[in-house]
Amino acid sequence: MTVLVFAGCNNAKSPDAVAKDVATAEQKASTEVANSEKDAGKDIGKAAEKVDDKLVDLNNAAAKDAYNITLAKADGDRKVALANCAALSGDAQKACKDQADADYNAAKANARAVALADKQ
Repeated sequence: MTVLVFAGCNNAKSPDAVAKDVATAEQKASTEVANSEKDAGKDIGKAAEKVDDKLVDLNNAAAKDAYNITLAKADGDRKVALANCAALSGDAQKACKDQADADYNAAKANARAVALADKQ
């Protein structure tokens, strides 16, 4: 009798029952995949935001450094120009120094404008 009971457990289900079980399994699988895709989308979105923030930080640091380099170059150019002005005298020396200062101020203003445009 126990042999007959165990043999009955391995009997094939009716086609309607199988179709219903398959449909239920497919629906569960589809829901699970959709939920996983939704979660993945959220995770990727959060990670992308972090990357965007780091990219902004990187770009801002690069803009600041470019500004500092441009200022250093302008300052060096001004010092060289002022040293050359020492060879002149009177009004020519004053005009030379005024031009060196004007060039420096223009370079500084340009560097500031570029840095502000590059900053995010």
